[in-house]
Amino acid sequence: MSTPLTWDLGLVTVRRVGPEEAPTVLDIVQEAFGARPPLDPPAAALQETEETIATRLSSYGGLVASVDDRPVGALVMDPVGHTVYLRRFAVRPEAQQHGVAHAMVAAAVEAADGFADLTVIAREELPHNVRFWEKQGFHEVARHSPDIELRRPLRTHVVEVPQPDEMRELGERLATQLRAGDLLVLTGELGAGKTTFTQGLGTGLGVRGAVTSPTFVIARVHPSEVGGPALVHVDAYRLGGGSDPRAELDDLDLDADLDAAVTVVEWGEGLAEGLAESRLEIRIVRALTVDELIDDRDPRRVEITPVGPRWHDVDWSAVDADLHHEGATH
Repeated sequence: MSTPLTWDLGLVTVRRVGPEEAPTVLDIVQEAFGARPPLDPPAAALQETEETIATRLSSYGGLVASVDDRPVGALVMDPVGHTVYLRRFAVRPEAQQHGVAHAMVAAAVEAADGFADLTVIAREELPHNVRFWEKQGFHEVARHSPDIELRRPLRTHVVEVPQPDEMRELGERLATQLRAGDLLVLTGELGAGKTTFTQGLGTGLGVRGAVTSPTFVIARVHPSEVGGPALVHVDAYRLGGGSDPRAELDDLDLDADLDAAVTVVEWGEGLAEGLAESRLEIRIVRALTVDELIDDRDPRRVEITPVGPRWHDVDWSAVDADLHHEGATH
């Protein structure tokens, strides 16, 4: 049966449902999947009946999204081990491109509290759908043609950043949650906004000196001007790649104690495990493909994944206030 749990996300309201809502879910699924291009083999969703949908909903339920009280989106939640599969994810054609799918993902993140991650299955023949999931923070973990399995850790906090000024503001707000000894591992392609984000961190921490790319100096130390931790900004791409990256940093003879500083390591994937047990892994990616760009808009998606016990008490609402986010950290 339906639970009273609902999410009001702007114009979209998402509610938790059970087997009694099988007719509603089936109607949305049939309309959405029926409007897709023909696939070979056909989507299994087209073979669903009220009985099979009711059976699926009897385990962990599902979600129905409504606009102006009209149901326009639905999905079934299927827990398997530590993950929750989002199955029969469907939005009526006339309601697509209006934020319904985004709202359903955000609600699914909340509804799956206690699980490790969310998983979806997408079709290779539908690259637009694959791109949507990637924009929600999902990453490919397996491929069995024509199916692609994508997964998003539930602890990942996803923020959409439309403009560079807002990237800087995001960094500034995150700085309010940081303390001495914290490590941030920052990745993203050239021009993604890593330095802009770090400039915001420097402003929020109140450090001295202009924060620029550390490419030509490997590392820079920015002392605090407000009695807080210094900011150590490192280009891991130019470290030696040895078995002890912490020792390599120490060998740089930085004028800062890393345990008394906030350390930001660019291009740090693969090195983080040797630097600290607790860290923030931050990935910045372009939210749109080249053919999706409109005018000068080139928004970014920032994926913040906390690792370790240090981050259990972080107030994420203070970090992304007034910015668009796709789910909270668990």
